[in-house]
Amino acid sequence: MVDLPRGGRPRIGGTGRHGGGRAGDLLNVLEDAVRGADAEVGAAASGSGTTLTAGVWTGSRLALAHVGDGRAYLLRDGDLVRLTRDHTAVQARVDAGELDPAEAAAHPDRALLLRALDGAGDGPAPDLSLYEGRPGDRWLLCTDGLSAVVPEAELRAALAAGAGPEDTARALLALADGRGGPDDASCVVADVLPSGRAA
Repeated sequence: MVDLPRGGRPRIGGTGRHGGGRAGDLLNVLEDAVRGADAEVGAAASGSGTTLTAGVWTGSRLALAHVGDGRAYLLRDGDLVRLTRDHTAVQARVDAGELDPAEAAAHPDRALLLRALDGAGDGPAPDLSLYEGRPGDRWLLCTDGLSAVVPEAELRAALAAGAGPEDTARALLALADGRGGPDDASCVVADVLPSGRAA
C-alpha cells in the first residue's frame, strides 16, 4: 500500500462508486473480480488474451488491479508518477539490467506479455495496490494503445492542461490517433475534488 494524504472525492470521466470498507476487503474483492474476468475471457475467446488495469474508488482511496501492459498514472503537484509495472518480457529485461528504458520503448518484443487474462490455469496473479487520493490529484488509467505511442512528457502536459476529465481523455486519445497508434487506445481520467464540491 502506498500512503498518500487523505481527503477529497473523485470526479471521473466515466462512472465510479464511492463508499467505505477495509483495505484488505476491497483488495480481496478486486482480486476476485480479476479472477472472474479471467475465466470469462477464457470462456468467450479460448486461446486469446487481454490486459487489465482497473480501479475502484471507495471514499478517497483508489484500489488498483493490474495485469499486462496497460498503465496507471498519478499527476500530483505537477509531477507524473507511473504506478504500474508492465508484465512484459522486455520489462523483465529492463528489471534485470539487460535493457535500458529507452531501448525497451523501441524493442520489437515490447508487447510480449508475461501475464494476461486468458482463462488458462489458475489465472494470473494481479498486482494489487491501494492509494490515498488528495484534492488536486489527477489519475489516468490507459491501455498500451496510448502509453506505447505518447511519451510520458506529453501525457503529463495533456493531464496538466486544465481541461475536465472527459475532455482530457478525448485529448489523450487524439494524441494517440495522431501518432498512428497501431493498437486500440482507451483511457479513464479521474480528478479528486475537495469534499463537498459538486462534480
